[in-house]
Amino acid sequence: MARFRRKSCIALIALVLLVLVITVVLKALTPEDSPFTSQGGIELFLERQNDPDVQRNNNNKPDDTKMNDANKSDKDAELQAALRKFPPPNYYLHAFYYTWFGSPKFDGKYIHWDHPQLPHWDFKVAQGYPQGRHSPPDDIGANFYPSLGAYSSRDPSIIEAHMQQLRTAAIGVIAVSWYPPNMKDDNGEPTDDIVPLLLEVAHKYHIKVAFHIEPYQGRDEVNMFTNVKYIIEKYGEHPAFFKYRTNTGKLLPLFYVYDSYLMNSEQWAKLLKHTESTSIRDTPYDGIFVALLVEEKHKRDILTAGFDGVYTYFATNGFSYGSTQRNWAAIKAFCDDNNLIFIPSVGPGYIDTSIRPWNFQNTRNRINGKYYETSLSAALEARPDFISITSFNEWHEGTQIEMAIPKTSQTVYLDYLPNKPTIYLEITRKWAAIFGGERRRWQE
Repeated sequence: MARFRRKSCIALIALVLLVLVITVVLKALTPEDSPFTSQGGIELFLERQNDPDVQRNNNNKPDDTKMNDANKSDKDAELQAALRKFPPPNYYLHAFYYTWFGSPKFDGKYIHWDHPQLPHWDFKVAQGYPQGRHSPPDDIGANFYPSLGAYSSRDPSIIEAHMQQLRTAAIGVIAVSWYPPNMKDDNGEPTDDIVPLLLEVAHKYHIKVAFHIEPYQGRDEVNMFTNVKYIIEKYGEHPAFFKYRTNTGKLLPLFYVYDSYLMNSEQWAKLLKHTESTSIRDTPYDGIFVALLVEEKHKRDILTAGFDGVYTYFATNGFSYGSTQRNWAAIKAFCDDNNLIFIPSVGPGYIDTSIRPWNFQNTRNRINGKYYETSLSAALEARPDFISITSFNEWHEGTQIEMAIPKTSQTVYLDYLPNKPTIYLEITRKWAAIFGGERRRWQE
């Protein structure tokens, strides 16, 4: 019995020693800060595992910060590689750009694509043409159909696609159609809140943004000052905000003023003449103000008003004095004599019978790009300061250079066939290079 008890004690001691050895080994293998070393550590671990930040940084996954940095770096490299494939932007080539389009996904409804068919002003004539609204997405208020569909101007992917198309065309500046906050055109919704995103995406693609001030309700010299001040204070410091260095060395924003003739020259002079006490000149809100030249008599009015230049907007050769290409040499001479900027507007064609079914006399056939090239050539002959393009995406009037596709539906659409959807971007790119070369030659 004594021998048995002795053996039992030895076995018990050996077992205790084994447990101690195992405990020491495990202790050595366990990190001091492990959450499993105490009950409190287990609770802390469970709490941290339920924390959203910890869930995003799970110990079994690679460091997300490094991954995010890597992803950003990859995206930046991808963007830079894409930008290298584009031709350089020509900042003397401007395109009129519209942000008034809407779709159910982004705006709760279709906007502008459902444009009404406008009646002729003569009641008897109006009776001979259809009236009513278009019904998107298959029936839109345009004679062509966009390759991006009946899109929303608020859709970031659409803005991105537009900037890529603009860079493909070597366009350096977009002149965005602009209404003051909470104001809109007759068929749309307010769009000023789209501008911040537009500026951000434009900057990514090295494109600048100018403002095309529309004839908003009640526009006068007083609220023009207020609205220009608003634009400059809100957007003027953004790197994509377009500014131009004048002959006097001032770096100023450029504003296109649509239908400027609706205000008389005395009103404009109160805003634009240095001699007026209410003048915007030599204030932090000064700019280059470009008036729309429609009739020949407007030349003197524009001069009296104190504008800095003229543009012609309409893409229909012969529609107005200003848009008639054979008059551009005379207009340029007038501008040179009076120290004004001349910006002729060119376009690929014109057709607005989807919204003005009676206006067929102003249709200008694209002739597979020949009309556009003729317009660009005529503009260059006038040796302009800038060239403006009517338009990038004014689909209602069929002046767009944006990509269009053939569309089969109950509504009959025109298309760019037999050419590719990019044909007008490619023509623009070609002439952007020619214009750049001519400008350098003129300055020699």
